[in-house]
Amino acid sequence: MAQSANISTLIIGGGPAGSAAAITLARAGMTPHLVERQSTPQNGVCGGFLGWDAIAALEELGIDPWSLGAHRITGFRLVSSSRCVEAVLPGIAAGVSRRTLDSALIEAAATAGAVVSRGRTARAVDPLTRNVRFDDGETLTAEALFLGVGKHELRGMARDFSVSSVGLRTTLPASSALHDALAHRVELHLFNDGYAGLLLQEDGSINLCLSVSRARLAAAGNVPALLEQLKREAPLLAERLSSTPPAHFDAIAGVPYGWRAQASHHGIFRIGDQSAVIASLAGDGIAIALTSGTSAAKALLASGPEAAPAWQCKWRRECSRPVDVAETLRQGAAAPLTRSALMTLLHLAPRLGTGAAALTRVRKG
Repeated sequence: MAQSANISTLIIGGGPAGSAAAITLARAGMTPHLVERQSTPQNGVCGGFLGWDAIAALEELGIDPWSLGAHRITGFRLVSSSRCVEAVLPGIAAGVSRRTLDSALIEAAATAGAVVSRGRTARAVDPLTRNVRFDDGETLTAEALFLGVGKHELRGMARDFSVSSVGLRTTLPASSALHDALAHRVELHLFNDGYAGLLLQEDGSINLCLSVSRARLAAAGNVPALLEQLKREAPLLAERLSSTPPAHFDAIAGVPYGWRAQASHHGIFRIGDQSAVIASLAGDGIAIALTSGTSAAKALLASGPEAAPAWQCKWRRECSRPVDVAETLRQGAAAPLTRSALMTLLHLAPRLGTGAAALTRVRKG
């Protein structure tokens, strides 16, 4: 028989956004319930890059990324089929696996006083009553509900979008050649209808993320066929993959870059990718997750569940410029003519790349 219970605050999703909200609320004396569908920490399809703003947000939460073994990143390399441009980042960044980061965050939430449940999946939400139905049949009703399920959809609170990309991720084993090539930098490879990003992680392995249009993947037929196309189109990427071709990719079928939540219901706070989806080319997804979770929790503490609609609108405004700038860059990099013009411009003035990286950051309001 299905069970039901009422609780004060429920957070669905134990990624950076949900854990940040849980830590903030627990430190303030509340007892939030945090539910994570994965029973053990996993590497997310997106993530791995911590910008200077993400590092600051983590430190505010009591997490030191350097103690996790994060790899120091000071610059970026942008690569097309005909050009390679390097520039410095506006601040010190880091590379760390989502498995390590999420584990540290969810542990910090539990230590702060949050009630953490792992291996449970929320199936549906009634936005009017804030009833959440789980895979074990239990139903929880919360006064305040934080929706932090990342890029996944949840019945009753699914995002409304029509255009999306496919996100793919794999781990390349550590090698001295890749370590030397990627030391202190993140590398972005641009190609038609998508891009790939590589960075070193704390154990020396390499995180490889791909974003590609659904149309291009469908035309290729499958991921291995797509990779063969990309190797021909992006010679340096082919070189990076030559030693150990990836055998498996984690995937998310629909990534709605540029999407932002229009509004919310009383008592429901959309956080992380459920609030705004910035192009991974910008590298600010983790910072948005952390900052939105902390900001939403502070809004609840200050004004109660009724603060959710106003907070959601405020957060949408704060995300508008960086998300729009990142989306313009993503679309420009995906088309041959604009990609060529972009690479030529950056070749002549690399500091423009540094400035663009700064413009894709959400300022704390």
